[in-house]
Amino acid sequence: MSLDSSTFGTLAPSRYITFTFPNPIQPLSAFLHTPVIRISVIDSPAATDVATATTAAMLVPPNRESDWTFSTEPGNLQLLLALPDLSRLILIANNVPNCSCPTSYKPPVYITDADAGTLQIEETLMPLLIALTPKLAFVQTNGFPLIPFLSYEDEVIRSSVLEVCVGPSVGEMLVENVELKLADGGREFRRRLRFKRMPNLVQSQVRINLHDESDLVEELDSAVFNVDASVLVQPYLSPMVAGLSVICSHLDRQIQEGLRPRALCLGVGGGVLVNFMTARLGFEVVAVEEDEVVLRVGKKYFGLRESEFVHLCVGDGVELVEKIAFDRKDQNFNGCNVENGSFLQNLDRKFDVIMVDLDSSDARMGTSAPPLKFVRKSVLLAAREIISGNGILVMNVIPPSKSFYETLVAEFHDVFKELYEIDVGNGENMVLVASVSEIHSSTSEGGDNFLQKLELIIQEPYINSMRKISRVANC
Repeated sequence: MSLDSSTFGTLAPSRYITFTFPNPIQPLSAFLHTPVIRISVIDSPAATDVATATTAAMLVPPNRESDWTFSTEPGNLQLLLALPDLSRLILIANNVPNCSCPTSYKPPVYITDADAGTLQIEETLMPLLIALTPKLAFVQTNGFPLIPFLSYEDEVIRSSVLEVCVGPSVGEMLVENVELKLADGGREFRRRLRFKRMPNLVQSQVRINLHDESDLVEELDSAVFNVDASVLVQPYLSPMVAGLSVICSHLDRQIQEGLRPRALCLGVGGGVLVNFMTARLGFEVVAVEEDEVVLRVGKKYFGLRESEFVHLCVGDGVELVEKIAFDRKDQNFNGCNVENGSFLQNLDRKFDVIMVDLDSSDARMGTSAPPLKFVRKSVLLAAREIISGNGILVMNVIPPSKSFYETLVAEFHDVFKELYEIDVGNGENMVLVASVSEIHSSTSEGGDNFLQKLELIIQEPYINSMRKISRVANC
């Protein structure tokens, strides 16, 4: 079927078109080395012909054409949404077989700054880009509009796909080992879990160490690794754990009375937070994950284990919270499959903390958390009902807009006594910490208290940067 070039003259919210085109780069270059190239054009969900039309192009890094980030509509959309002032994004990639099936990646050794010839590529592709630019852009500039080329850079040096599988709730997912270049110039190996529905969002990651430290790891696919769950590498997890500092006195009292602190984790992923809360901080954890395949992946690749102090539940976290809150004596939790149901026999003791790590499954909203269904007063009231009088709710938040965050803060203030926030510092995540009662002190008498333990395993700046959000008086 032929493609009508006039289609690209107008903007259409969230429109996504992909097609192949003869490679105009002759002779073939290191970046664009296939006779036919793949073009993807995606318009912003907010794009209209009465708005300012801004278009940009991006060359997909060679050997990464099959990554979901570059080969799927959700991945392309997330790239576009990371650039809020952009109306249209055009991606140019080598046309490779099975381009939507992620494969292991290593950078081509033959590309250097000297021979890449990117300026020449950009000049050669410009007539094609002009043809794919909305007419409004020509009106705004009274001539040919400027179409910048954006570069894609991340910390991934190479990757190795371990498994691609499908879960009944989250859909297709990917487990991979990656070698990363750190900000300080060092390198580190990690294991990651990603979902195809939100491919640019790393759902879980854990540090992995070579089984034999003497290995040079020439081929990542054949390397043998051990999971290191002693440190949190997901950017927002340390700030979430740092939120426990506001109830250290309460946790100390629990421990002194011979009671393990109890945590309810909504959203498990690979189980990194669950493992850490149990092994490093001595919590008993009830963990709720909507997809049983995700739990299988956590056990197989991330060290997640069911035990006396780790109880895994397959089900909707919000529904479980409401069920426990309003019918705590009823042991028939419809829609929740509990692997070890013994903990359900004693729900009279409330949770000291609820950890909420749930993201939106709607790619059109970009990367956002929590899902909209959690931003309801009835859900927050149910959560407060199952938290102890001195307990807290800790939530990872990726606000899609300022108004979303303001609404969420207002709902928290209506339900909880005090509210704190921690800026993760990545320009994306915020952590909210809501307390059921007024916080009087974060330390307790004695030597080896919970706060001292927390400061040994969590970066102190996160604890010290916690800010109380004042309640806004109604006018």
